[in-house]
Amino acid sequence: MTADDTGATAMAAFENTTSRWGRATMVAGLALSLAGPLYLAFFADLGLDAARIWVAFLAVAATFGVFWVLEPLTYYPILGPAAMYQAFMIGNISNKLLPAAVVAQASVDARPGTRRGDLTAVMAICGAATVHLTSLLVGVGLLGTWLISVLPAGLIEVARLYILPAVMGGVLVQCIVTMRRYRTTAIAVAVALAVQFALLPLAPGLALFSTALCVAVTMVLAWFLRDRRIVHGTAADNAPEPAPTPEEGRR
Repeated sequence: MTADDTGATAMAAFENTTSRWGRATMVAGLALSLAGPLYLAFFADLGLDAARIWVAFLAVAATFGVFWVLEPLTYYPILGPAAMYQAFMIGNISNKLLPAAVVAQASVDARPGTRRGDLTAVMAICGAATVHLTSLLVGVGLLGTWLISVLPAGLIEVARLYILPAVMGGVLVQCIVTMRRYRTTAIAVAVALAVQFALLPLAPGLALFSTALCVAVTMVLAWFLRDRRIVHGTAADNAPEPAPTPEEGRR
């Protein structure tokens, strides 16, 4: 058996294991997430009926339902199957896990969608989650109350208003510089500006679907306006080179 065959077999076993345990942990996480609301709905005597529950569900779905389809489609090509289970269990994908995976892949020259890219994303998410949990333990669990008490109210208000744009802006620039897809970036920026300042003033009812519309239009335009001189290889093209055999080394 060659090194390529061994690597393919090991990767297949890894994907089977992560798929099996990934589904199990996602189902367990879903059950735990629903346990509290179901208890309140059926045993806490809150006066909730099926009509109110469905109205609340539809209100949430109208706002966030587009992301239920949009996020898996946009994250999967970069993260791969194993890292997708991690990402959706941990959360904070767009502002923490996805940038960590993109930077790690660029650092080791691993293209998304390849075996190296998938494994790199897994390790990057492990590192990002470890740093995040450690910072939460120290900054929030141990020092949170004390920090809030000593920080001026004006500073807290400024942080509340600008921390999200600062984080998202830094992440956006990091992804642009790391991935170096400047034509796609220009298309995405142009589409976002067109939707925000041209389409939405004419059709305000599309505001809830503006993100999905930007992503879909950007994907279509990026495909048709791509540089056709670039030929993208298969996943095997980015696999590590097999180690030489002793006979090859002697030659």
